[in-house]
Amino acid sequence: MIEKILIANRGEIALRVIRACREMGIRSVAVHSTADSDAMHVRMADEAVCIGPPPAQQSYLSIPAIISACEITGAQAIHPGYGFLSENANFVQILEDHDITFIGPTAEHIRIMGDKITAIETMKALGVPCVPGSEGAVPDLAAARRVAAEIGYPVIVKATAGGGGRGMKLALNEDEIDTAFQTARAEAKAAFGNDEVYIEKYLQRPRHIEIQIFGDGKGRAVHLGERDCSLQRRHQKVFEEAPGPEIDAETRARIGRICADAVASINYAGAGTIEFLYEDGEFYFIEMNTRLQVEHPVTEAVFGVDLVREQIRVAEGLPMSFTQDDLELNGHAIEVRINAERLPDFSPSPGRITQYHAPGGLGVRIDSAIYDGYTIPPHYDSLIGKLIVHGRDRKEALARLKRALNELIVDGVDTTIPLFRELLEEPDILAGTYNIHWLEKWLESNMG
Repeated sequence: MIEKILIANRGEIALRVIRACREMGIRSVAVHSTADSDAMHVRMADEAVCIGPPPAQQSYLSIPAIISACEITGAQAIHPGYGFLSENANFVQILEDHDITFIGPTAEHIRIMGDKITAIETMKALGVPCVPGSEGAVPDLAAARRVAAEIGYPVIVKATAGGGGRGMKLALNEDEIDTAFQTARAEAKAAFGNDEVYIEKYLQRPRHIEIQIFGDGKGRAVHLGERDCSLQRRHQKVFEEAPGPEIDAETRARIGRICADAVASINYAGAGTIEFLYEDGEFYFIEMNTRLQVEHPVTEAVFGVDLVREQIRVAEGLPMSFTQDDLELNGHAIEVRINAERLPDFSPSPGRITQYHAPGGLGVRIDSAIYDGYTIPPHYDSLIGKLIVHGRDRKEALARLKRALNELIVDGVDTTIPLFRELLEEPDILAGTYNIHWLEKWLESNMG
């Protein structure tokens, strides 16, 4: 059994894992850069090890430093959280070679799903519906023109190694395909060192729906419904809810079963998320994240499960503590991401928090690592907290979110809290009738 876990991350997700360890009687080890010496995850863990200077490449992304921290502390396992090394197949392979348990899937599964083309080919073979697109990478401009014409405009050119909206360019018609192809390749080369791109049909008004799956690595897997993550800015999610406002029970069971069967057939272990574009009743696979998602708390709220605890159980070789029949959807949950950013341009706003008050009450949860007097460092992601609410239905969840946002106080830095207060006055948000383009258009009209 695992007795000590090192958390190769920081901030709220590190605290999330520490809490699960504490409840399971497992000792936790925090790693931190010199910029995070006074961070809350360092204070709350049973042990802490400094692994380098502020830049992530020299600390949280330094595989030798993290391996050394394991050896120093005797940690038998590593939980990666999300971001940083969580989907780095090379890191997982090195851990396997050092007999350190990685709390997540195998290096092979991370590698397969980390390459967009391989992931699409794999999912097609497993019976998962995919967006119409090129068969593999598109080698040159002539091929790009031919593929785009066959699919039909509009199309989107995407980097095979992409993420976060980089290496993605839209072509509305044949006059735009040349520029889109060349620009996407250049961005992909600069951002990822790999200029391979592929082309997909561009859906006009889709929603972003993701299915939470969980496998035991032994041919058994379940799904825990869907999350609607359609409210995005520059391909970054800001507002997530479960269940999706447009998904009915029959549709949920159908797509969930397809996803669970797919990952069971490859002996997938741990948490994973299969992401789709959804339009006119049809699902189109876009990618799979082989890790815990930022928005996992909304799934925990509506199903009453602890996903981190399950990750640790499966890593220990234990069976999942539930079956598909045990999982019953209960109510509605919403999460908003609180970032230290200055509106309306969303520029980072690091600095010292002079006052912090967390909201409370029935159905309110906040996952955050900030506190009065804490200084947000400028070196990392601007996410400083996640506000999660749960209600008997969507209307109650929205009411609780509005109340909680009005209670939440973060002074000393700018945050995105005012954005969510404004969004909750919008009829489309209240009705749930939005798509992945809605927020960008709203921001252009209201904050442009």
